[in-house]
This record gives sequence, structure tokens and C-alpha cells, in this order.
Amino acid sequence: MATTFRRVAIIGTGLIGGSFALALRKSFPDSVVVGWDKAHVLRAALERGAIHEGIPDLTLAIAGTDLIYVALPVGQTIELLPEIARLAAPGALVTDACSTKRMVCAVAAESFHEGGAHFLGGHPMAGKEISGIAAADANLFRGSKYALIRASTKEKAAEEREPCVAKFVDLIQKMGAEPIWLEADAHDRAAAVISHLPQLLSVALAGVVRSQTDETGLPVTLAGRGLRDALRLAGSPYSVWRDIILTNSDNLERALDQMIQALEQIRSDLRTRALEEEFSAAGELYKILRDMQ
Repeated sequence: MATTFRRVAIIGTGLIGGSFALALRKSFPDSVVVGWDKAHVLRAALERGAIHEGIPDLTLAIAGTDLIYVALPVGQTIELLPEIARLAAPGALVTDACSTKRMVCAVAAESFHEGGAHFLGGHPMAGKEISGIAAADANLFRGSKYALIRASTKEKAAEEREPCVAKFVDLIQKMGAEPIWLEADAHDRAAAVISHLPQLLSVALAGVVRSQTDETGLPVTLAGRGLRDALRLAGSPYSVWRDIILTNSDNLERALDQMIQALEQIRSDLRTRALEEEFSAAGELYKILRDMQ
């Protein structure tokens, strides 16, 4: 299957960038995929077959590309976007994969100008608790939502009609992802609740379990699959989450306030039948999520 993107630069060939590259090479074998990262990461990406070329010089990596996929931490993305905008060819599409969008899109609005490259904010709602190119998977995005960010509701039609944007939407659909259009503010509010809050809850639960573990190893030695499933996100390192938390702290504070209230309500209902209603409501939400898979 031929792709409409002839040469693609993956800026950051870790879990997300590497998975995107593997999916691209699987679905669109005619594309030339180049990677930009640290030298040892590029060697690993080449060994995985994620990229055709590893180029540690940003200018050379971007040269001649018509799609630039930025899969870096939020802070590094914000730092490099103005330079990427300057280097990208007119008409090329630059898109990112950051987990928060407001600050990234604000910097992009200042850096990308009419007549130059186009920018499209993005966030694949897929990942693993482990990072790095070794964990990359060509099927990572399959069956997952893929958030695409529009500047405003008024600009919806113009943005979605842009030819390079339409090509990218077609590309991620062929990778098995479902594109969802929304604005940056709405994305960050939603992501705080369905992605960032669960991460912090997993960290907090791990802290409670550790604090309650005695010299015999209990209660950890009694734990089964349920606790392991609940703590899966706790395996994700702080280095991955630092910038996400810092750039979405206002929404996270509100989500944590609601979580604390919910836990206080559960504590007050421990000895009443009201707790049954909370279990029932939780079960209904779980069924909705289960059926979405």
C-alpha cells in the first residue's frame, strides 16, 4: 500500500516514536523513515527495523521530509518546535504526540506561519508502563483513540480539509487508530481524568502497600493478579510523567480534589448500604469501558 508521505522524520525514537515508525513501515512500506535521537537509541531503532536511517543531526534529519512526527517529552517538544518549524519545508506536516496539548499548541501557534509547514497537535491514547525503543510495537495504536487538536471550533472545517492533515488522518486510520477531534483545553481536562489521574492513583496505592509491608513481606507476598493489575501504571517512571504533570497541574489538582472527595465518601459509607450504590455505578462505567474495546 503506497503512502502519500514519501519521506518521514521521527523525532524521538522511543516507545511512541518507535511504534509509529514500525506501524508506518508495516502499513506503508514505500515510505522512507528516518529517525533523530541519541546515537545509541538510533542504533537500537535501526536494529528493530523501525527506521531506514538514523540521523543525529536535526537539520539533516528533517531535510526533504514531508511528515515530521515529534515524539519527545513535552518540555523538549516545546523547546525544539520553533527550530523544527524553521527547518521544515513549506507544505510539510509537523505533528506531535505529547500527552498535554495547551502549551505545545501555544508554542506552535507562535512558530508556524502561513506559507510554511503546517502543524497538527496530536496525542495517541496508547502506551505501556515501560518506555524505550525495545518496547515499541507496530500494533500499539490499533484499536486506540488518537486525539487530534484543532485551534478552535470555528476553524474546524478549514483544518480538517487541509490536504496534508487529511493524509495524516488517513494514515493513522490505516494503522488501526480512531481519530478524535477536539480543542487543546478540552483534551487536557479529559486527559487529566482518564490518563493522568489513574497514573497518580497507582503511584499512591503503591506507596500505601509499601508502607504497610512488614518484615515478613506481608501483605505483598499475599498479593495476586488484582493488585498487580491495579499497580501496572506504577511501573511508568517519573521521567516520563514530569513534564505531563507540570503542564497540566491545574486540571490534575481539580481531578485529585474530586478523587479525595470520592474516597472520603466511600469511607463514610463503609458501614452503610450506600456503598452498594457506589459499587453499582462503578460497575456500570466499567462495562461501558469494556464494551468500547
